[in-house]
Amino acid sequence: MFVLSPVKRRILYVAVFEIIAIAASTALLMLLSGSDVQGSLPIATAISLIAVAWNYTYNLLFEKMEAMRQSEGRTLITRISHAFGFEFGLFVIIIPIYMAWYSVGFWKAFEMEAVLLLFFLIYTFVFTYVFDMIFSLPNYKTQAEKL
Repeated sequence: MFVLSPVKRRILYVAVFEIIAIAASTALLMLLSGSDVQGSLPIATAISLIAVAWNYTYNLLFEKMEAMRQSEGRTLITRISHAFGFEFGLFVIIIPIYMAWYSVGFWKAFEMEAVLLLFFLIYTFVFTYVFDMIFSLPNYKTQAEKL
C-alpha cells in the first residue's frame, strides 16, 4: 500500500480515473452511436472535462448552500439529494451535446447517457475501492487499527 499526501492523492485519483473513463467512454460511445474512434474519442474527452468542471462547480455551490443552512453534517437525504442533483445537472448539460455531435434525437441521446451513467455508477465504486486499497489515506492504517 502506498501513502500519499491528500493533495497528491486527489490529483492522482482524478488523473487515473479520467484516463480510464475516457477510454471506456470512447468504447461505449462507439458501440452506442455506431461511430469510430475519431467520432467518439473527442466527445468522450470533452464530456470528461465537462464532468470534472461540473463536479467542482456543483460541489462548490452545494457546500455554499450547506453553509447557509448551517447544517451539522450530511444526512442520508442530503447525500441522496447531492448525488441526484449532480447527475441531473450532468444529464442536462450532456444530452444536447450528444444530440448535436452525433445528430441524434433526444431519446437516443438520453439512452446513450443512461448507459454511461450506469457504467459510471459501477466504475466509480470499483475504481475507488481498488484505488483506496493501493493508495491509502495517510492515517488509514492508524484508524483501521483502532476499530
